[in-house]
Amino acid sequence: MGRVTTRVPARRVDLSDPGAPAVVGRPDTLTVEEPLEVRAGGVSIAVTMRTPGDDFDLALGFLLSEGLINAAEDVIQLMHCLDEDESGRPTYNVVDATLAPGVPAPEPSSARALVTSSSCGLCGKRTIDEVRTRSRYAVREDRTRVAAGLLVAFPEALRARQKVFDRTGGLHAAGLFTADGELVCVREDVGRHNAVDKVIGWAVREGRLPLTGHVLQVSGRASFELTQKALMAGIPILSSVSAPSSLAVELAQESGMTLAGFVRDPRLTLYAGEARIVIPAGNPARL
Repeated sequence: MGRVTTRVPARRVDLSDPGAPAVVGRPDTLTVEEPLEVRAGGVSIAVTMRTPGDDFDLALGFLLSEGLINAAEDVIQLMHCLDEDESGRPTYNVVDATLAPGVPAPEPSSARALVTSSSCGLCGKRTIDEVRTRSRYAVREDRTRVAAGLLVAFPEALRARQKVFDRTGGLHAAGLFTADGELVCVREDVGRHNAVDKVIGWAVREGRLPLTGHVLQVSGRASFELTQKALMAGIPILSSVSAPSSLAVELAQESGMTLAGFVRDPRLTLYAGEARIVIPAGNPARL
C-alpha cells in the first residue's frame, strides 16, 4: 500500500526579528497525494487525486454516490490492479470493482471527462443535471433529533481523531456520528469528497445503509457534492465547520436534509431542516 506521508527538504523562514531573519533548513512531513483510478465492470469511471489508504472504501463510496451500486452485495470483488511506476514498483493506484450479476455495467460515456482534483469531485461532469442523482432513501422521513450543544462538539471530537493531520496539517476529515454523539467512523484524505466517500464506503461494506439517525461531520465547507453524497447514503444531517454553497442549501431543502454550517463551539448556523436540531429555550430570535 502507498505511503500516507512523505518527508521533503524545506527552508523555514522566521521574520520575528526584521533585522535578523532566521532561516533554518529542515525536512518537513507532507501528506501524499496520488491518483486513484476507479473501474467498475471493466469501465474506467474516474481518476481522483487522493491520499493512499482505505482505497476500497473510497471506491465503494464513490460508486454508491454516483448511483452505480446500491449495496455491498452489488460488488463481488474489489482488487488493486498491478500497475507499476517507472522503477517497476507497484503503485496500487487502480481499483477494479467486479459487479454482481444483474448489476448493469456503467456506460463508457458516464466516465468523468477529466481527472477530479483533490478539492473538487465534480470536475468533468458535463451538466448539473448529471450530478442530481436520486437517492433511494427517504431522508425527509428521518425523525432523528440532535441537541445543538452536542452538535457543536462534533468538530473538536473529529479533530481529536485526525492522526495524520497532526503530522502534516494538510488533510481533510469526515466523521460519522450517531445522534447521541458516538463517533463510529473517521477517515482522512487530501480531498474533502474522498474523505466522505471513504466513510460512506465503510458503511456500505459494513451493511449499515441507510445511515438513518446519523450525522456526517466534515472538516471543510459543505459543497453540493458532499450534500449529494450524504443524501445517497441516507444521512439526515450534514454538519460542516465552514460555509455551505447555495446549491448545497438548495439540495438540502429539496430533499429534507438538515444542513448546518459554521459549526464551531459554541455556535452554528442552520440552513435547512432545523427541526432536527434541539435548541435550548432562551432568548427569542432577533432580526
